Amino acid sequence: MQSSTLKQLFVTAILLFLSAVAQADDENLFPLPPELEPDVNFWLSVFTRYDTSEGVLHDNRNLAVVYEAVALPEKATRAQRQRVSDKRRQHFKKILQTLASGKRDNLTADEARVLKLWPPDVTNAELAAAVGRIRFQLGLSDRFREGLERAGRWRQHVEAEFIRLGVPVAMAALPHVESSYNPDARSHVGASGIWQFTQSTGRRFMQVDHILDERNDPFLATTAAGKLLAYNYSIAGNWPMAITAYNHGLAGARRAMREFGDDAYVDILRKYKGRTFGFASRNFYVAFLAAKEVDQNPDKYFPGLVPEDPVDYSSVALDAYVSASDLASVLKISEREIASYNPGLQATVWQGSKYLPKDYELRLPSQILAAPLTTLLADLGPDKRYARQLPDLYHTVGRGDTLSQIADAYDTRVSTLVSLNALSSQHRIRIGQKIRLPAAGPLVAASSVASRTAVPPPPAEAPAPVVVAVAEVPPAVDEPDSSELPRDELADEPAVDDMAEEPAIDTVLVVDAELLSALEAAENGEAEEAAPTVLLSDPSDYTVANDNTIEVHPLETLGHYADWLGIRTQRLRDVNSLAFRTPVEVGKRLKLDFAIVSVEDFERLRTDYHRLQQDTFFRNHRITGITEHVVKPGESVWILSLRRYDVPVWLFRQYNPELDLHNVRPGTRLSFPILVDNKPAA
Repeated sequence: MQSSTLKQLFVTAILLFLSAVAQADDENLFPLPPELEPDVNFWLSVFTRYDTSEGVLHDNRNLAVVYEAVALPEKATRAQRQRVSDKRRQHFKKILQTLASGKRDNLTADEARVLKLWPPDVTNAELAAAVGRIRFQLGLSDRFREGLERAGRWRQHVEAEFIRLGVPVAMAALPHVESSYNPDARSHVGASGIWQFTQSTGRRFMQVDHILDERNDPFLATTAAGKLLAYNYSIAGNWPMAITAYNHGLAGARRAMREFGDDAYVDILRKYKGRTFGFASRNFYVAFLAAKEVDQNPDKYFPGLVPEDPVDYSSVALDAYVSASDLASVLKISEREIASYNPGLQATVWQGSKYLPKDYELRLPSQILAAPLTTLLADLGPDKRYARQLPDLYHTVGRGDTLSQIADAYDTRVSTLVSLNALSSQHRIRIGQKIRLPAAGPLVAASSVASRTAVPPPPAEAPAPVVVAVAEVPPAVDEPDSSELPRDELADEPAVDDMAEEPAIDTVLVVDAELLSALEAAENGEAEEAAPTVLLSDPSDYTVANDNTIEVHPLETLGHYADWLGIRTQRLRDVNSLAFRTPVEVGKRLKLDFAIVSVEDFERLRTDYHRLQQDTFFRNHRITGITEHVVKPGESVWILSLRRYDVPVWLFRQYNPELDLHNVRPGTRLSFPILVDNKPAA
């Protein structure tokens, strides 16, 4: 037997042993209070009993109350599912209204059955409230089974990485809830890959740009997910709330813990009324527990299931920039096949407008290669190895893009893009429109900002237009949905002819998130919950307290607050009895005046500001780990952060959110994120 095979068997045996040890401790790490058992059982039935040809109507607060399983038309569209479920929902609304009126005698069979679903002492008021809580949940057993099969490709890697990072291996069940282990999964808020990272969170730990989107690489994204989960745990202090924070955000999880207690899981999931803590957030932990149960006992729920085998990969870091066509030529396999095994590479690479980046770790199955990968790559002559990346020439506008976002992505100015493209306004761009970038040079004809001439298509000899998948950015904390923003700040909806061209190789498959996410809030007969903050990994509380005070955070000044409130800074000084030139102190509380701007608008502007600062920072840097430092006499937190560890104070504070920056004593243990610079995109 070959030594590599023996090594693989040894590694597998070690992982199985460690997994068994970890599972034995699950009850302590992932507690299941008796009050939450009906919720877990509900998700077990969704994951294992009902498939996508049916769904259930249920109470969205008391998951033990399931009114009916609803059969759906074959290959039903979302609209068809909506119509079918709405019809049955109306039926049960009438029944509940009848029961809420106090009727208990001479009940029909359906009325008696519905009443029996509730406790014997159910009140008329509770039944009346239940009228508006009937939700439809699509079955997912077929998707879950497919996910269990797919998970075999990466399971050894996931468990090995989690053991290395100190994360319980049971967390390998989380992608079943997030994506059904589908690497092509894309959500309506721009989350991507098996771990469903948003752009903002993904950039903390990975490279996410128009050349590389490592969120879509299951191997790299798994390492990032382990780091994120370990970070969540370091802040939350327990796994139930660390998991909840993965969906809801650390700031919201910390607010809930402050209100009810760190481990008051039942009260938090039942009673917490955060404005973005809707059905998905309330159910994320219990859905994970159900997914973990199925993941650890697949034969019990899906007899005969055979997971896919992991692929034996060869990998090599490229020592130069390489074109996709030249790479395919020397490897003697198609670009499409290379793309399928390297999903982090963006469409720009396969269109020929970008090279595969230098230092990129190319990964391909050994069995499809005619020779060792290093041998094949040696056939790339000097004339096919490039020292520089191709410049960006065009950007195709995607849904939700703004000109300012595009300018930021390509390190240019809005005014430059307006001039280069003869735009009549910086606020009017269309989905599918090709925005000329500085590297493409000016238009052939002289243009002026006032010109209304349409942007011409790229010349025939130019590289194919760059298609950058800039995800639709979800709203920030309590931010209105993009549909509520001024229309001219978003890319216009396209006519059919305005749609972007299909990429030469379609490596980005947008899947139906409703079928992949067990927690999809659509079709539930209730107002869809607000999207959680895009600052999911920021534990800072940017909300306004009931007494109209806020906690001061790094990067903020009185001038910022005055601008967001529409008042003068002197008014804030008067309200807070601050002498002229007295600075605001990080961590202190400040009273605000909301005479002009609402609390919601202030919070939105404040969060937008921090989102922009953090997004800009993480375009250029990413977090690779954490180091600890024990404070010695005479040391300053500010000096340690900015000079010794080269970490911005705002980021340092995110890793030490409970620390009083003005009262740090010798012996205090501090955490500092380890940062590295991203490779430039161009």
